[in-house]
Amino acid sequence: MPKKVSIASATLAFLKDLDKHNEREWFLAHKERYQAALENMRDFADALIEQMNRHDRIETIDGKKALQRIYNDQRFHDRPPYKARFGGGLARVKPALRGGYYFSIKPGASFIACGFFAPEAADLKRLRTDILYDHRTWERLLKAKALRSHWGMLEGKQLKTAPRGFPKDHEAIGLLRHTQFLFRRTFTDKEVLAPGFVEVVNAHFKSVRPLFDHISEVLTTDENGDPL
Repeated sequence: MPKKVSIASATLAFLKDLDKHNEREWFLAHKERYQAALENMRDFADALIEQMNRHDRIETIDGKKALQRIYNDQRFHDRPPYKARFGGGLARVKPALRGGYYFSIKPGASFIACGFFAPEAADLKRLRTDILYDHRTWERLLKAKALRSHWGMLEGKQLKTAPRGFPKDHEAIGLLRHTQFLFRRTFTDKEVLAPGFVEVVNAHFKSVRPLFDHISEVLTTDENGDPL
């Protein structure tokens, strides 16, 4: 049986202190705390990937690959040298499986998200075309009890009017205007530190699978349902 992995209170404490002292000298003086927090987050991501692979196919091989660098790019922006959070993403096996998963652990502002942040123009058009002719399937998937209870409503940027070539009076015009298809869920520090947080995150991500499966089929088959 795999060992239980929890996010440690020391990990959040380090991030909170880093936010107050976001400078190179402080970071170097507390490098051991950073390394311990980093290992804790890699273990968390490893456990999440292991659980996700029971019901999905994750391309990201381990927690080390999943986690983003904590160092900010300071070449073109006036940013502090470090991100006072641990962020990471899990990619699904491409090209057959579309959609992605993301987590961000930051004291007082932790969240998870999933969906399509920046779909390519051709993919976005295919999704809109599918909504145009099969919006009832989308509505059924978006209203599914598991999805609604875990995430609530679909989020993401939208156009102010109908996209070019699509009717303004379509009954699913709200969906057609989307340029992003995202779900986001915030968590308190108490929830993040709870022993079963990995299982909670896994359950949230699992609940979006029916929608991901439909979108993957739309984006990987032609009008006759044959592979692209």
